[in-house]
Amino acid sequence: MTTFQVPQRMNFSAVSPKVFKAVLALDAAAREGVDPVLVELVQIRASQINRCAYCLDYHTGDARKAGESEERIYQLSAWEESSLYTARERAALALTEAVTRLPDGVPDHVYEEAAQHFEEKELAQLIALVFTVNAWNRMNVTTRKTPGTL
Repeated sequence: MTTFQVPQRMNFSAVSPKVFKAVLALDAAAREGVDPVLVELVQIRASQINRCAYCLDYHTGDARKAGESEERIYQLSAWEESSLYTARERAALALTEAVTRLPDGVPDHVYEEAAQHFEEKELAQLIALVFTVNAWNRMNVTTRKTPGTL
């Protein structure tokens, strides 16, 4: 198999270490109190939408380490058509999609469904998790961070 190497444009963490460390701190704060498997599902789904190869590689590996099954990882891009996700996970994934596709807005029914499954503090953490993974995606897609590298 021949692979195509997309050249990385910039090593963002080396060029702008203060910003990189600030996003790391935001990421750590956003994860607090959120189930590790749900963290990875949300991060994978946002990364699929944003087409971030680096984050997909990174978070699928972390999902496996957190105990996520291959089947659920594979079906995540079609979660609405799959029976493998709980109502709580489905609410989180719907919110992830709405926040990631923000120009379309976050419909009231999506927010209200998430609010039924997450206490207010958990919901705030979930929203923070989604906007943080979107920041990572934008950083890594823009600089063409290469999957499999740190």
